[in-house]
Amino acid sequence: MSFLEIFLIGLGLSMDCFAVSLSLSACGKLAWKDVLKISAFFGIFQGLMPVIGWLIGSSFQSLIQAVDHWLAFGILGVIGIRMISQFFVHETRRKRIDIRKTSVLLTLSVATSIDALATGISFGFIKVNILEAASVITVVTFLVSLIGSRLGARSTFIPAKWAELIGGIVLIAIGTKILFNHLGILSW
Repeated sequence: MSFLEIFLIGLGLSMDCFAVSLSLSACGKLAWKDVLKISAFFGIFQGLMPVIGWLIGSSFQSLIQAVDHWLAFGILGVIGIRMISQFFVHETRRKRIDIRKTSVLLTLSVATSIDALATGISFGFIKVNILEAASVITVVTFLVSLIGSRLGARSTFIPAKWAELIGGIVLIAIGTKILFNHLGILSW
């Protein structure tokens, strides 16, 4: 898997964190230390979960090597579809959440990184340098969360749900590329 593919997966996975950072910081002004804390939590969890998933997935690699490309396609596709479906969910009421609380931040970090765990499982079925992937995903998520927090504090010109839509499309595209490469339809 190329660096660009890993970067795009990291970007796709970070869209949940971007959406949360954007929408919650739009509700109230956050100090820089809070923005850095939020971004660090999201980045670390998004980077750690693929490693855990990779350990699970690589344990079963020999058993499912013949269908690994289909599994990677399926997992990334389901995650992408789920993210896209969130675009169509109507928010009738938004509760105010204090994202600065560590307990809230831990809960949000785990919730937004479940997709990264599933992606890590798919990494176990294909050849991926997991340390490189985890590092890239961590840095990308940190930066995307930082940008989301700052944009949300300044204005709400980028609706959070659009970020999830774009992230879902990117994940589906990466999964499709993995499948097409394995089937010989694409060679890049």
